[in-house]
Amino acid sequence: MKDRDDILRIFSLHIRQILEQADLDFDWLQEIRLRADRPLVIVERGREAFLTETGNRTGDFRRAWQVTAQELRETMEFVGKYSLYAYEDELKQGYLTLRGGHRVGVAGKTVLEGDKVKGIRYISCVNVRLSHEIPGCADSVLPYLYGESGICHTLIVSPPRCGKTTLLRDLVRQISNGSEKRRGYTVGVVDERSEICGCYMGIPGNDVGIRTDVMDACPKAEGMMMLVRSMAPEVIAVDELGRYEDIHAIETVLYSGCRLLATVHGSELSDIQSKPLFQRLMTEQVFERYVILGNGFQNGRIKGILDGRGKLLC
Repeated sequence: MKDRDDILRIFSLHIRQILEQADLDFDWLQEIRLRADRPLVIVERGREAFLTETGNRTGDFRRAWQVTAQELRETMEFVGKYSLYAYEDELKQGYLTLRGGHRVGVAGKTVLEGDKVKGIRYISCVNVRLSHEIPGCADSVLPYLYGESGICHTLIVSPPRCGKTTLLRDLVRQISNGSEKRRGYTVGVVDERSEICGCYMGIPGNDVGIRTDVMDACPKAEGMMMLVRSMAPEVIAVDELGRYEDIHAIETVLYSGCRLLATVHGSELSDIQSKPLFQRLMTEQVFERYVILGNGFQNGRIKGILDGRGKLLC
C-alpha cells in the first residue's frame, strides 16, 4: 500500500514500533483499534487478532499489549497534525479523515451545545479504518449495470466492512474511463467523508477515472444538486445514503437525466424494503439494479445482483 508510512506515522511511538514489528500486510489490513487500558487489536481479511508488545499475533487478549491513555493522547496529537481537515470541525462528527481516504473514528466523552454534539473530549477509543484501492474488483459486476439506456440506476447494499466503498470506487473508475466496448461517462462524485476519492487539497489521491469530477467533503444532498447545476454529470455516485435530504436530492438527479450509483448499509434487500426512507423508491422501482454484498467481499464474494423487481440476475 502506497500510504503505509503515512498511516504508521499517526500512531504513538510505542504503538508504531509494535505495528512495525508485526509485519502487517497493508493491502489486506482493514482496522487498527486502540482502547485505553484494553488490548491492541487489528482486523485483517475480516479476522481479528490481538498484538503483543513484540508484534506477534495472539488470540489471547491477556497476552496482548494493553494500550495506555498516554499512547492514545499521543496518537491523537499525531492524527490532528496529519488530518486533512480542521481538527475540531471534523472531530465533532466522530471521525477524522486522513490523506488517502483513511478514516480515524473516535469515541469518548462528548461535549454538547444544546442538543447537538460540539466536540469529543477525553477520547478513550480510536479506530483507524484503512481505505483500499482494488482495481478490477468491479469487473464481474459492471456488465450487469448496463441497460438499453446506458448505466442503470444502481444501489449497492452491504453490511459494514464488506467492501461497498471499494466496489463503488472501482465502478466509478471504470465507468469514467470507458473501454474498447463501452464509452466513458462524465461522473460526478459527492465524497462527503473523503473516502471514495481520498482527496488532498481537492485533488483525488485514488484513481477514480479520467472523466470524474469530485465534490469533496460536501454533504451528499447539497453536493448532488451542486454537481447537477455546475458540472453536467451523466452519472452521480454517492456513498452511504441514509437521510431524508439524500432522498429528496435523488429526485433532482433523476429529473436531470443523470444516472445514479449509491450505497446503503444492509444485509439483504429486505433490510432496505423495511426502511421507510426507501420504500417509495423501491415501490416505484427507481433503482434498476441492486448489488448485494456479504461477508468476505474482499475475496470476491457477491451475494447477488438483482433487477428493479428483485429478480435475481446473478
